[in-house]
Amino acid sequence: MAHHDIDYDMDMSDDANEDLNNRNARSKDPSRTQDPGKSKAASREGGSSRARWEAGAQKNWDLHEGDDGDLSGVLGGMEEATKRLRLQKDTTPLQRGIIRHCLLVLDLSLAMLEKDLRPTRHLLTLTYTIAFVREFFEQNPISQLGILGMRDGLAIRISELSGNPNDHITALKELRNTEPKGAASLQNALDMARAALYHTPSHGTREVVIILGALSSSDPGDIHSTINACVRDKLRVTVIGLAAQMHICADLCARTNAGDTSSYNVALDEPHYRELLMQITTPPVMRTTSSTTEASKSALLQMGFPSRYTEAKATLCACHGVLTQGGYNCSRCNAKVCSLPQTCPACDLTLILSTHLARSYHHLFPLLLWNEVSWSRAAVKNTSRCFGCLTAFPVVVGKEQQQQQKRAEGASESSRYECPSCERHFCVDCDVFCHEVVHNCPGCTSGRLAGGGEENGGVEGNGDVIMNGHGNGNGVAVTA
Repeated sequence: MAHHDIDYDMDMSDDANEDLNNRNARSKDPSRTQDPGKSKAASREGGSSRARWEAGAQKNWDLHEGDDGDLSGVLGGMEEATKRLRLQKDTTPLQRGIIRHCLLVLDLSLAMLEKDLRPTRHLLTLTYTIAFVREFFEQNPISQLGILGMRDGLAIRISELSGNPNDHITALKELRNTEPKGAASLQNALDMARAALYHTPSHGTREVVIILGALSSSDPGDIHSTINACVRDKLRVTVIGLAAQMHICADLCARTNAGDTSSYNVALDEPHYRELLMQITTPPVMRTTSSTTEASKSALLQMGFPSRYTEAKATLCACHGVLTQGGYNCSRCNAKVCSLPQTCPACDLTLILSTHLARSYHHLFPLLLWNEVSWSRAAVKNTSRCFGCLTAFPVVVGKEQQQQQKRAEGASESSRYECPSCERHFCVDCDVFCHEVVHNCPGCTSGRLAGGGEENGGVEGNGDVIMNGHGNGNGVAVTA
């Protein structure tokens, strides 16, 4: 083979040899390496010897350290911006359905074995769903949840519609031992969801949340007729896709949500998937149309508030038929139930605790977002520590240092956040804690004004309601 290669080189034409020699000469002569077009491009780069397309990429995401070589300010600003990103939501008081009846539909088809979401779509979905169940009942303690599955072209029931999160978590943990198989069927899942929500009371919402990893649906009939039935039964369907957007899912969500297409999203990665799932824990806004005006009018709802008691001997509960040494007696029929919230199995009275109503109240009147505090505002207020946790704030710096320090977008340059009602300053951790956990402002509930003014008039109870009397921190005016 080598002999033939030599013969081939020797048999080259004179024109080919001349062209090869010219290319070798240009490669050895540095002055002839650039053509006129490249020279013009290099001159535009400010006299650089390389063309613009040869220059290195400008990494705008690089961190710029301070004069003292410290990166803590930049990194701290990025961390604050990430924390506060979760708080940037609408705080307008709206009518919401705090008594929810929600069915979660999981895709258990072969598509859930894909590993684009680690470790697999199936295992990650179970992990996120367990966290969703806990957060759902934390935010909606007087609501009910049920779980369905789609496998082998059928819809299966994983857990019944109930208000006990432990029942759902136990059923989800058992799914770890099963392998996804077959195809998904949206029509069968919607039909089963309609049947489960058909007898729910009209004062609560009827919601269906579908987690879909497949790109097709194996349906036994016309799914459009099923969608029409969902609209007629006032179901609100939300779909979270794990692969790509599907037209039938977009049409399903738009028609069951009064044309709102924001209820259909496709997860981009693991954090986005979890974020989309946790957004559903917030009760949906009640929409009023011409056909639902009469049905949507406010009305009183009977509820029982029983107290817990203990017994010397175990007796059967009416809800599960299990022997327990204590529980709650229904306020109407005196039937025994073992846990709350619960619907009395004898008379269908809703049994809850007063704390359950209090935890649902913040959805109707959310805590206002706190404002970022500039260096000039921090100098005027002269605050040195967080009002909530007493963490020391950064010392107010001069104007030259203020211009040099750069914070990420969404983070306060002074690491202070001010409640618009009481004008107290808090750190970012207290900001997140107050908006996501306690849903109240410590400065407003303390009943003291930051400016040292009079207590009567102009005080806001929880950062959202102006009261004429003394604030009690719960948004209720207590007049003298």
